[in-house]
Amino acid sequence: MTDAKQLIDDTVKANDVVLYMKGTKSMPQCGFSSKVAGVLNYMGVEYADVNVLADENIRQGIKDYSDWPTIPQLYVKGEFVGGCDIITEMTLSGELDQLLDENGVTYDKDAAEKIREANA
Repeated sequence: MTDAKQLIDDTVKANDVVLYMKGTKSMPQCGFSSKVAGVLNYMGVEYADVNVLADENIRQGIKDYSDWPTIPQLYVKGEFVGGCDIITEMTLSGELDQLLDENGVTYDKDAAEKIREANA
């Protein structure tokens, strides 16, 4: 498990935005992963996707790394942000925009606003 932890740590620190998910950003394999990837894709956020289904050590390792029991998990600038419910709430409240802005992550502000308008 140490190798998995090191790989996770390296990945989280080497990328501005990382989504640990079931499946990939182009082919999510669970509804929660699909929802978070869909938000990031729609907003034009560049992010690394890690398919936890491809490696059981990573699948368990990411839960241990964050001390968070569920997947997907979003990291921005090395910090754990949350899972599907938290990302959804942050998107709708504008907090995700603020987090991305504060960390210098480029995204489509109009797309973020359209998500909020569609869910108002």
